[in-house]
Amino acid sequence: MGIGKPEGMGGADLAATVARARSGDREAWGELYQQFAAPVFRFCRRVLPTREDAEDAAMDIMVKLRGKLGQYDSSRPFSAWLYRVAANHCWDTLRRRKVRQDLEMEDVTEVPLEHPDPGQLDQMISQQSGNRVRAALERLPDRARLALVLRYYADMNYDEIADALGVRRAFVGVVLLRARHALREALTQGSKAPQATAGAGGGR
Repeated sequence: MGIGKPEGMGGADLAATVARARSGDREAWGELYQQFAAPVFRFCRRVLPTREDAEDAAMDIMVKLRGKLGQYDSSRPFSAWLYRVAANHCWDTLRRRKVRQDLEMEDVTEVPLEHPDPGQLDQMISQQSGNRVRAALERLPDRARLALVLRYYADMNYDEIADALGVRRAFVGVVLLRARHALREALTQGSKAPQATAGAGGGR
């Protein structure tokens, strides 16, 4: 979807660095922090309401990650594990604030049968600025926004998203379907807004 993913060390180098960090090597942890701190912040910024919230959450998540390194299963991708920790933290933050969740599961039968072509959505996003995409994401219900970020930014599979959101795997497709609809609508409305504003200003 063009949201972006972290770049840097990978494969054997990343596995070796993680192993060193798990054994207490501070330099190795510093390397992990340098690679993942910025992507974790960007993840939080797309999920949480304000930059300050994202900054606080990113700091808390990195502290959690260091403390949880011993729980990491090295047979799984490190980035998927990292984003699950980040997603759980962000979701807990939203739930603690008792933010209203508009995306409920009881009306699964009311999901539209047709959905946006992912390719068309990619094209629509590519034509928008980063700020417009972020603004559109912020208009989505929290669960929808988090699901999209997990899928297209963190590149999580359905099982991992289900685990992070605390729903059954069967509901993940429903959540993403609605989220794509909502994002397309938000982007469409956002693209019309500047024209309406310009017209209003010209009549003054």
